[in-house]
Amino acid sequence: MLVAISAAEAPQVSLSAADVRLMTLRAQGFLGVEGRRGGVPALLRRLGAVQLDTISVLARSHELVAYARLGPIPRDRIERAYWHPRQPTAFEYWSHAACVLPIEDWPYYAFRRRALRARGKRWHQSHQQACTEVLAKLRAEGPLTATQLGGAKNGGAWWDWSDTKIAVEWLLDVGEVICVRREGWRRVYDLPERVLPSEMLAASPTDEECLARLAATAARSLGAVTRADLIDYHRLRELTSPGTRHADLVDEAARAAGLTAVSIEGGAKAGAATAAWADPAALALAAGGVRGRHRVTLLSPFDSLVWDRKRTRRMFGFDHSLEAYVPRAKRVHGYFAMPLLAGGRLVGRADPVRRGQTLVARQLSLDTPAAVAPMARALREAADWVGCSAIAVDRVEPPHLAQRLHAALA
Repeated sequence: MLVAISAAEAPQVSLSAADVRLMTLRAQGFLGVEGRRGGVPALLRRLGAVQLDTISVLARSHELVAYARLGPIPRDRIERAYWHPRQPTAFEYWSHAACVLPIEDWPYYAFRRRALRARGKRWHQSHQQACTEVLAKLRAEGPLTATQLGGAKNGGAWWDWSDTKIAVEWLLDVGEVICVRREGWRRVYDLPERVLPSEMLAASPTDEECLARLAATAARSLGAVTRADLIDYHRLRELTSPGTRHADLVDEAARAAGLTAVSIEGGAKAGAATAAWADPAALALAAGGVRGRHRVTLLSPFDSLVWDRKRTRRMFGFDHSLEAYVPRAKRVHGYFAMPLLAGGRLVGRADPVRRGQTLVARQLSLDTPAAVAPMARALREAADWVGCSAIAVDRVEPPHLAQRLHAALA
């Protein structure tokens, strides 16, 4: 049940849009040195979720998220940090999308596991016999990939899963199976009792406790959040328990998480303010003023700084979308256009690909002439990181900046 905010509880802290933007950049690890401390494990705990995707251009998205904040650390080191071969520090599950999540958050996705079990399926209808056989094989043989379990495909389209794949993904959905590492790009499935400490297995938080934990995570990752931001960060509208809409519980969850009620100037109506919540630690840092350098980098289109299109437009005045699934002739910025972050602003895009030892920018879009030097810097760093010794640019928009960009790269 929603609890209305009375006049006495009205927010006493007012934040400008610029305040929120800087709080978010710091919370996300793009401003100052705090975001680089502790490496990938600390980054994952701070963000709470790192989205996975099959597309690999410069690198896969979960690698790009770490690179964008930590700089050109070795890719194999990033992989080991996410999927530690001996001591699991993360697991894969459904959050904003399919994500890598901190292992200590396993108990707090119980609300989603319960909702899925009550619904009875996600995409495919699973068969109890196949589930029983998958569990028996995992118990007998240890951690296995879908191929080792019996095969992932029926031979049709990519979504044409075998009964084995349907069963093991369903078991993952409801928590009878867990994934804490990969081999190549293949999930390795295991039993939770072989992976998780007993206290995690025994924990049974209520839906309200789960949502409070995730509200705290979202606020910590973004600094300050509107109600819509809280709902989108973990996609709370997508799965609900019988008789309960998880999205309806976010205000209570924010209070239970100890977030501070604030208002953000510049609402939908002129002169209006938007009610929001802030992470107390982010507010305290903001009160001390802006300190530290802004990171200059290219971002994965799936980065949590920009994965919410409406928030990205509101915070940065930047329209961002992934065009990988848009017909080539209708693409505006390219197949895997990566936003350019510089000076705390999103000021351009690059659509890169590797061709041998050359990083090729199939298309660069620059929002202002001042974006030329940061784009050249970001391309050089990205090329070095993925082992490219040369950079080529096919197309620049607007065209009159092409000569200046080539000079900056040279």
